[in-house]
Amino acid sequence: MSLENILSDFNSQFENVENKSQIDDLRVNFLGKKSALNDLFGQLKNLTAEEKKAFGARINDTRNFISQKIDNKKNYFENLELNQKLSGEKIDISAPVRLENQGSIHPINKVMFEIEQIFSRRGFEFAQGPEIEDDFHNFTALNMPKDHPARQMQDTFYLQNSELLLRTHTSNTQIRKMLGTKPPLKVCALGRVFRRDSDQTHTPMFHQFEGFVVDKKVNMGHLKATLENFLEEFFEVKNLELRLRPSFFPFTEPSAEVDINYSIENGKIKIGKGDKFMEILGCGMINRKVLQNCQIDPDEFQGFAFGIGIERLAMLKYGITDLRMFFENDVRFLQHFNFKTKEF
Repeated sequence: MSLENILSDFNSQFENVENKSQIDDLRVNFLGKKSALNDLFGQLKNLTAEEKKAFGARINDTRNFISQKIDNKKNYFENLELNQKLSGEKIDISAPVRLENQGSIHPINKVMFEIEQIFSRRGFEFAQGPEIEDDFHNFTALNMPKDHPARQMQDTFYLQNSELLLRTHTSNTQIRKMLGTKPPLKVCALGRVFRRDSDQTHTPMFHQFEGFVVDKKVNMGHLKATLENFLEEFFEVKNLELRLRPSFFPFTEPSAEVDINYSIENGKIKIGKGDKFMEILGCGMINRKVLQNCQIDPDEFQGFAFGIGIERLAMLKYGITDLRMFFENDVRFLQHFNFKTKEF
């Protein structure tokens, strides 16, 4: 589909948008990873340098135009919704002062605390990495050179007039740790990561958990056992069924997607029961090139790594259906779970 057709199709659908939900769907259809506009970037490799520069600029201009119109329309609906709510709300100034409510722990913080407890008991060290990162630690060292197609899988926030970016995963911590410390290594990283994506199951900022082990005798069996023990303890189930499906990640080889079994009971997901399976995380043996980039001899050492979204764990464990609820600052959301500070 040409840029002109994409823009015409967008303008046609944009005119019929009537609410905020439809504008979110429009963003996914025209700016998402599977959009026709995103597919046009794949055509750049067939063009000359001059053609690539001109066509790339046109794609970016079209993307910026669509993004601006969507943002403006979304702001319009949000302001309209706010004004309607304010016009219908009244405050009784004669009412007595309400007692202060005791705060509670956010589900994201609770999940991160649980992860720290589980892996600390297993001898893992927790490390931190910068959220503003350079290209080498975020991409190149992880076997993603400038022209690697895997970079297209991650919509990155680049800092204006700078070679820096907002990290797209916590794997930059893995790289920095391996460069600064000699094996054996047994490390976890928790933190915020950033990608240009926003819908019911994606937000521009989210939290990720990553673990990795580097030693002389490490294999996929150790990886499977580590994940199995973690998931059973986290979801508080026994005999959880894990299924490892072959996959691809540039920083691991072999790579696998991990599925866990579940069932639906009374409209709710029950982890560890039933014969249905859902994907929950990615993992694999650390690629030899990544070890070499971190000055570790791959003939002497090998390792495994795994990563998972914190929000996904929280949604599955606590029955949360919309990712955006984590960031809407609705006190009723926290009161519903009521995780008290004394638990921490």
